[in-house]
Amino acid sequence: MFRLASIDISGESVRQIVEYEGRMITNQLTSGRIDPGWSSADCVIDDKPLSDLAVDASERAEQSEAPGKPRKTRVYIGCDGVKVPVVTDAEKRKRRATIKFKRKRSGKKCRPLPKLRNGSDQQYKEARIVVAYDEQQTHRLVISTRGDCEVTGRLLQTLSTTIGLNQATESIANIDGAPWIRNQLEFHHLVDEINLDYYHLKDNAQKARREMYGDDEAGAKWLDSLMDVLMSRGIDSLLSELVAQKGDCRGRKLEALEHLIGYAAERRAIIRYREFRERGIQIGSGPTEAQCKTTTQRIKGRGRRWDFANAEYLMNIAALDASDLWEKYWEIPAKLAA
Repeated sequence: MFRLASIDISGESVRQIVEYEGRMITNQLTSGRIDPGWSSADCVIDDKPLSDLAVDASERAEQSEAPGKPRKTRVYIGCDGVKVPVVTDAEKRKRRATIKFKRKRSGKKCRPLPKLRNGSDQQYKEARIVVAYDEQQTHRLVISTRGDCEVTGRLLQTLSTTIGLNQATESIANIDGAPWIRNQLEFHHLVDEINLDYYHLKDNAQKARREMYGDDEAGAKWLDSLMDVLMSRGIDSLLSELVAQKGDCRGRKLEALEHLIGYAAERRAIIRYREFRERGIQIGSGPTEAQCKTTTQRIKGRGRRWDFANAEYLMNIAALDASDLWEKYWEIPAKLAA
């Protein structure tokens, strides 16, 4: 800090400043009080005007009479859970005992320690990330929460209101297939269509392939064949193909095949790759997965442990940066931020 701004400040003070700003940022993001600077109306997917050569005289006349013709817009919604390393109650008490011992040994009079806050009952807690973005990813809004499924559902609703999601021509959710995400999206009626991320289905097929074929080349051909059936003929044809193969399997191979069938059948209604590709809609949740990595980059690492609340604050600092909202945040008066 001294080299950066010629300000001599202790590490503890820096920590307190970061935690304070992280708390303010979290309050603003989760309450929808930061204007993202864009809305669903800006997420245009047919932004190119028709050429004069491509329309006849009557169409040009219609365009001149109605120059403000609505353009097609599309917004993607993503949601996923991430594991956060947290301080356990036992670790906190051990740290407190070590500090007290060092103080006693030094013989110096020290300021009383703050009241001990309870730690976690386990080493990891699940936080959740919600993301909204457009086709080109030029517009993006990211928010993190340590809340449960219902809190995340309400946060998705807040995000939807903030960007005017219900005004989009198309609203699409690409998710990893976790039932709670689908339940919250459907409960709050947030999007028009839900799709299972293609790579999660392929990953489950890959696991079945390893169990059935090991590293044999025949397994790679089997997997490629399944994916070709899925993309060219749809999920019903894939399930029929898998069920037909059950008669040739026994033991662990049969168990792996049945697990894959169960996974795909349970999510049949949200496997829409063929239709989406024909309409030019993304079928992967890569942008959401990328934000899960970005927002947790600072809090993960060897030896790092956090109070769950402080981890949420740091994640939302990263989320603010990913949403390109630093300037918007600093425009908010301090009294409103609190």
